[in-house]
Amino acid sequence: MSSAFLLKIRKVVIKFSLYIVYTGESTTMEYRIEHDSMGTVKVPADRYWGAQTQRSHENFPIGLGHETMPEEIIHAFGVLKKAAARANAALRPDKMTAEKLAAITDACDEVISGRLNAHFPLVVWQTGSGTQTNMNANEVIANYANARASVKLLHPNDDVNMSQSSNDTFPTAMHIAAVLAVEDRLLPAIDALISTFLRLEEENRGVVKSGRTHLQDATPIAFSQEISGWRASLERDRELLTLSLPPLRELALGGTAVGTGLNAPKGFDAAVAAEIAALTGHDFVTAPNKFHALTSRDELVFSHGAVKALACDMMKISNDVRWLASGPRNGLGEITIPANEPGSSIMPGKVNPTQCEAVTMVAVQVMGNDAAVAFAASQGNFELNVFMPVCIYNYLQSVRLLSDAVRSFDARCASGIRADREKMAENLHRSLMLVTALNPYIGYENAARTAKLAYEKNISLREACIALGLLSGEEFDRVFQPEEMI
Repeated sequence: MSSAFLLKIRKVVIKFSLYIVYTGESTTMEYRIEHDSMGTVKVPADRYWGAQTQRSHENFPIGLGHETMPEEIIHAFGVLKKAAARANAALRPDKMTAEKLAAITDACDEVISGRLNAHFPLVVWQTGSGTQTNMNANEVIANYANARASVKLLHPNDDVNMSQSSNDTFPTAMHIAAVLAVEDRLLPAIDALISTFLRLEEENRGVVKSGRTHLQDATPIAFSQEISGWRASLERDRELLTLSLPPLRELALGGTAVGTGLNAPKGFDAAVAAEIAALTGHDFVTAPNKFHALTSRDELVFSHGAVKALACDMMKISNDVRWLASGPRNGLGEITIPANEPGSSIMPGKVNPTQCEAVTMVAVQVMGNDAAVAFAASQGNFELNVFMPVCIYNYLQSVRLLSDAVRSFDARCASGIRADREKMAENLHRSLMLVTALNPYIGYENAARTAKLAYEKNISLREACIALGLLSGEEFDRVFQPEEMI
C-alpha cells in the first residue's frame, strides 16, 4: 500500500454503524484516521486525542469509566505545558514561535479550565511512567489548537512536548497537583474546623466533666480543655502538612528522559519552574538533582504520612464525639450533635452519628492509601519510578476525601455540638476517680479502699470515707472539691 494512498485515507472521516445492545437501537459514530510511529488507528471524530491516546484507551480497559486519571493531574498538565511553551519561547524562539505559543496557550487554558476533561479518557492503570497521559495532553492541546487554526500548526511531540519527556512531565504534574490539593483544599478545611473548636472552647469554659482513660473514669477535666486537645491535634497536623510541602515544590521538569536534560536548552528547568509558580500562584522551584527527581517518590511518601496523621487524629476526634454523644439515654450522653437524617429503617426516632462514621471510613481509606503510596514509591529502578500513576492517584484521593470529610464534619456535626451540662455534672459526681483528690489527706492505699468500698456498697465516696473512719463529714466536704481538680 503506497504512502500516498495511506495519506489519503488519513484525511477521510469514516462512518461506522454500531449496534448499541442496551438500547436495541443502532447509531452512527464518526471516526477519523490518526497515525503514530506504529501506524494508523481510528479515533472518534469528536475527540481531540490522537493515536497514542487511542491505543492506551484500547489496551488498558482496567477500571474504565471509573478510575480515570485524576482531574488534578490533567489540570497540572495544562499548567506545565503552558509554562513549558513560555520557557521555550524565551529560550528557543526559532522553534517556539509567537504563533505557536499563542495556540498552545489558548489550548492549555481550556485544559486548565476543565472544559476539555472529556478528552482525557485514560485510566490510572496504564504505563507506570504516565507516558500515555503525557501524550494525551500533547495530542489534545495540538489537535484543539489545530482545529481552532484550521491548519496543522502544532505537532504533539515536536511542539507541545518540546524540551520535555514523559519521564519528567509526569512527576512534575504529580508535585503540582499535590501542592495545590493540600494548599487550596485541605489546609482551608483544617482551618475552618480549628475555628469551630476555638469557638466551642470559649462557649464551654468553666464546664467541668469526668475525664476518661482506657475507656474508664478518670480525674475531672474541663470540657474546654478536652476540645482544646482536638484543636491542638489539628494545628499540629497542619504544621506537619506544611513541613511536607517544600520538597514537593521541587519540580523534575528539565530532566527529560533520564535526568541529564537531553534536548532541553540550558536554563529551561529554572525558567519553566518560575513560569509554573507564576501561573499557579504557588511557590515552585526546579529540583537540584533531576536523577533523584525522576526516580524517587520519597516526597510524596513523606507528605502522605502527614495526611495520614491528620486521618488518625480525625478518627480519634470523631470517635470521641460519637462516644460523648452516645445514648440518648443508655450511653454517655454528655453532648448532643445535630440530627441530620433518620438513623434506622426499623427503629422510629433513632438518630445516628453519621458524620462521625463517614470521617472514620475516610480515615480507614487514607490509611490503606498510605500503604499503596509507600509500596509504589519503593519501586524505582535505575533512572525511573514506574508506579507513578497509582502513587498520585492514592495521594490525591486521600487529600480529596479528607478535605471533603473535614468540611462536612465541621458543617454538619462539630458546629452543632452542645454540652449537656447537667449530664456532665451527674457523671462527674458519680465518678469514683474523684477519690484521687483525697490522696494528699488519707494516702493512696486508703483512697483505694474508699473507692472500692463505695463501688461494692453502691454508696458515695463521702459515705465510704466516713464508714472507714478516714475523714469526718466536715473534713471530707472541705477537701473534696471536684471543680478545682482541673
